[in-house]
Amino acid sequence: MRALLQRVAHAEVRVEDAVVGMIDRGLLILLGVREGDTVRDVTALAAKAVTLRIFEDAAGKMNLDVQDIHGAVLVVSQFTLYADTRRGRRPSFVQAAPPAVAQQLYEAFLTAVAHHGVPVAHGMFGAHMAVSLLNDGPVTVMLESPPAAESREGL
Repeated sequence: MRALLQRVAHAEVRVEDAVVGMIDRGLLILLGVREGDTVRDVTALAAKAVTLRIFEDAAGKMNLDVQDIHGAVLVVSQFTLYADTRRGRRPSFVQAAPPAVAQQLYEAFLTAVAHHGVPVAHGMFGAHMAVSLLNDGPVTVMLESPPAAESREGL
């Protein structure tokens, strides 16, 4: 599972000109689900995302997480995070989980983030979405759960 976190001043996602998710200060998370990901990946990645200290404290140091700043999270499904571009000019998405599995784990991720007490907004799984954001910093961080064959420690 991959999560691309962007620290934002605000962000929103639209589907067919209607806003379906919007936040002020917090994190925009683009979430990709890989074949073989499980609820264990969801739980670990959600916990890491909401506790990652990428917001500045009064001294200007990145010492605060999204919970500390009373921020929110906007989660958008993004299977293209698993694009394999090593060969040819058209990306392959064979590593991405099938839509039915990906949607289930995406929804579990939303629940896992909310379980930490962080307000969660989201896009519409499988829809064509327009995402707008004001990146703060800019600060962009990639989180990834290890493949099933690797140890899950350290996430």
